[in-house]
Amino acid sequence: MIDVHGVMWLSYPHYYLFSGLATLAALACLCFMLTRLQRARWIEDTPTSRVRSAAQGLVELNGMLDAGGHEPLLSPLGKKPCLWYRFRVEEHRGRSDRDNQWRTVEQGVSERPFLLRDPTGACWINPLGAQVHPKYRRRWEGTQRWPATASVSKGLLGSLLRKRYRYTEEWFLAEEPLYAIGWFESRGGGREAVDLNAISRQVISNWKADYPSLLARFDRNGDGKIDMQEWERVRRAANQTAEQQARIAGQAPVVHALSKPARRGLPFVLSDHHQDDLSRRLRHSSWWSLLGLVSSSLLACWLWLA
Repeated sequence: MIDVHGVMWLSYPHYYLFSGLATLAALACLCFMLTRLQRARWIEDTPTSRVRSAAQGLVELNGMLDAGGHEPLLSPLGKKPCLWYRFRVEEHRGRSDRDNQWRTVEQGVSERPFLLRDPTGACWINPLGAQVHPKYRRRWEGTQRWPATASVSKGLLGSLLRKRYRYTEEWFLAEEPLYAIGWFESRGGGREAVDLNAISRQVISNWKADYPSLLARFDRNGDGKIDMQEWERVRRAANQTAEQQARIAGQAPVVHALSKPARRGLPFVLSDHHQDDLSRRLRHSSWWSLLGLVSSSLLACWLWLA
């Protein structure tokens, strides 16, 4: 047994368990605080761009949410028409209602892209991998793993049932403001460098896959094979096809897209909060993390010095 500063006695396993948990809690609070502060700094220091004139790379955009011609999604729990959702179902594991122990049994997030529109244009948002801070959030409880409706479980019967579930759902709505910072890319409109040789090789490869059609088209002497002169005609025809495909691609409308940066450490944040409000929320949460860091660090030091 270990005498912890005359306050309590702990067995060696419990002493090391509590000391380790306090240390891990301090490290978790430190990581959470630094992550939130870094995210707030990115939001505050990155200048806002317009869709039409945005540079390729990391950009910050402000606009309105739009479905882009798609039908609205339906959130799985509350059946809310939306453009994006995230949900979690937790099962109560405590021995009594006062025992606040929950285990996640179902969770998910939508991955379908949606549009951000500003006065200059539209940009597709691919939400996969984004750090999303939605304004709309709902939490309620029920007695089914998948609620039939969004109503709250009430009455004596619901309280007597053995299973108890807690549902959390968040979503984006159309025609709401959207703040986004991530990796911006534009396709089409002749922006990409065209490798005609690569396109030509791909065309020939596709033609070779249907060799009887290739023979019927280019075997002029009917000997059942493509000789050197005929291969030269194949290459010229493939080059013409490649040039035609490149012209068509160059005439395609420009499509802008924002997604998660490939380089680690760069932000990808989406929120329907105002930019200043989002930054303030992140800083407030970092201060709470600092408070947790100080408390858990003091507890860890107090235990380790026993």
